[in-house]
Amino acid sequence: MNGKIHDTILYETIPDSKGRLLREMEVYRLLEALSIPFKRLDHEPVATIEACRGIDVLLGIHMCKNLFLCNAQKTAFYLLLMPGEKKFRTKEVSGQIGSPRLSFAPEEFLEEYLGISPGAVSVMGLMNDKDNRVKLLVDEDVLKEEFLGCHPCVNTASLKLCTEDVFGGFLKAVHHEMTVVHLS
Repeated sequence: MNGKIHDTILYETIPDSKGRLLREMEVYRLLEALSIPFKRLDHEPVATIEACRGIDVLLGIHMCKNLFLCNAQKTAFYLLLMPGEKKFRTKEVSGQIGSPRLSFAPEEFLEEYLGISPGAVSVMGLMNDKDNRVKLLVDEDVLKEEFLGCHPCVNTASLKLCTEDVFGGFLKAVHHEMTVVHLS
């Protein structure tokens, strides 16, 4: 694992804001306001699913990949959540959503629409997408897991959340819907 873990304590409360970015603190405040419990693990920055190996073990979850995608014209944007061990196949996703030529979206759109930087892509970023510019795509296998692992809009902490809470209360609160896709 590339990201050194500060300690193995799983926190269940909002952390002190000292040394933390506002975007991270806003995630915790929203989860608290929605009465969504979480477990948090602080660690060194991790930017890839491979670097999260070990973090997912400590959290007791399967960390999922979060890919920020767009069409060729850069007029349609998608956040794809998929199991970490699956391979992303553009054609497979494109065919299911009727959007040809999907590719990774440029970083500036990630910051503009989701308020996060590369390496911290997360479903939590949808709270910053007030205009619903980003469509959420979720692989059906992610929904089969009891818990979901994600970053709180920064890549120096990881969260364990109940899958039902994320795709129920959280999505409703941030006014987003999901499209379920099947990835082989």
